[in-house]
Amino acid sequence: MMLQQLRKVVAALERPLGLETGVPLALGIPAIDAALGGGLARGALHEIAAASEPHVAAATGFALGLAHRNRSQNNTIVWIAGDMALVENGAPCGLGLDEFGLAPERLISVAAARPRDLLWAMEEALHCAAVGTVIGELRQEYIEPVALRRLSLAATANGALALLLRATPSAEASTAATRWIVGAASSHVNHGPGPPRIDAQLVRNRRGPLGSWILEWSDLDERFSLASTHPQPVAVPALDRPSRQVA
Repeated sequence: MMLQQLRKVVAALERPLGLETGVPLALGIPAIDAALGGGLARGALHEIAAASEPHVAAATGFALGLAHRNRSQNNTIVWIAGDMALVENGAPCGLGLDEFGLAPERLISVAAARPRDLLWAMEEALHCAAVGTVIGELRQEYIEPVALRRLSLAATANGALALLLRATPSAEASTAATRWIVGAASSHVNHGPGPPRIDAQLVRNRRGPLGSWILEWSDLDERFSLASTHPQPVAVPALDRPSRQVA
């Protein structure tokens, strides 16, 4: 009897964290949702890292897009940033949040002086039933595995989406359900800025395959979609070229 109980305890500790909590968050992109087994797991920790420091804005945009997708009428988004991240990257802007379809009054911003304070604040926020998404923006490269596991366990409490936003990729072991590396992608517009595009690479996925996609944000639909490979003609006809005469 004791041996059976121990086996159940070990099995509970070894199973992937946060993958059985609630309905997955479908991104509305069939290729990505299929790779994720229906969508991004709620009640789980997900890591989003910028490809390098110049790409932090792209990674932040991806995190905001996921938070927008996970919104509901009564849930709150908690954004917790380290002091160094606030100095180098700035704080969320109300006008920018509006462009992502996120009402600024739904966002609670928290500043943390030390990395351990940030991780503690994330854990506490994830235990709040009124919180739908928790974003932790951290500059520190190494995080103790125990701290990551505590975040994963805390996310299962109410099925919240836990997003750990990092300035650079990490090769350390993690209990995160997914790990993404995100960078800015080239615009399809020849002259001037076009719709925001990002290169999203899924480099860790507890539910299945990996992949890489170019995503484009639509202000009209307020969501990411797969960017068209050839959104414009390969060669634009010259305006002053006379019509060809057919003999």
